Amino acid sequence: MAGNGSAGTGTLPGRPEILRALPRTRHERHAVRQFAVLVLDKNPDAPFPDPRQCEHPDGLVAVGGDLSRTRLLNAYRHGIFPWYEPGGPLLWWSPDPRAVLIPGHMHVSRRLARTLRQKRFEITVNRDFAAVVDGCAAPRDDAAGTWITPEMRRAYLHLHESGDAVSLEVRRQGRLVGGLYGVAIGRMFFAESKFHYERDASKIALVELMRRLEARS
Repeated sequence: MAGNGSAGTGTLPGRPEILRALPRTRHERHAVRQFAVLVLDKNPDAPFPDPRQCEHPDGLVAVGGDLSRTRLLNAYRHGIFPWYEPGGPLLWWSPDPRAVLIPGHMHVSRRLARTLRQKRFEITVNRDFAAVVDGCAAPRDDAAGTWITPEMRRAYLHLHESGDAVSLEVRRQGRLVGGLYGVAIGRMFFAESKFHYERDASKIALVELMRRLEARS
């Protein structure tokens, strides 16, 4: 498991160019230096660049395009995902290093293992994908904004409808208290986001996901 618009004028579609004015995002901390980044055209089948050849230190590999199913699955197959600020251009990332969890090798703390043994939570799969996405998109206590824009929400709902995106829900006494969602392609699961309303609920979702992936491997 891996654990996430257009710019410029006067260039040919799909040709690399130097982006000079990308908005500040949580990734953009290197405004002084310029990097060659591919500008995607409207063709959803247009290939993404090889992330291993990426020049940007935070893993920005492309800008533009759309969030169609074809383009999203093409991106995930190459280890690339969309992440951008509301109102800004659509940015595509493949950071290195990034977190990778291997089924059967996840460490579970004693306290969390004890919580799991108590069986206070009910785990379901794909019971309420939209509610999980909304939980992930809800403002946090630190008042930070959300990257799950309405456009992103619609795109992943479409992926869910086509069977490409999966959610795990954690409930207590029938109430949704946590969960996660992501994209499943072949033997890989790309976790997008998780949330919790009660302590450990998102961790429980992650542990259950790893157990299910291990059982299928």
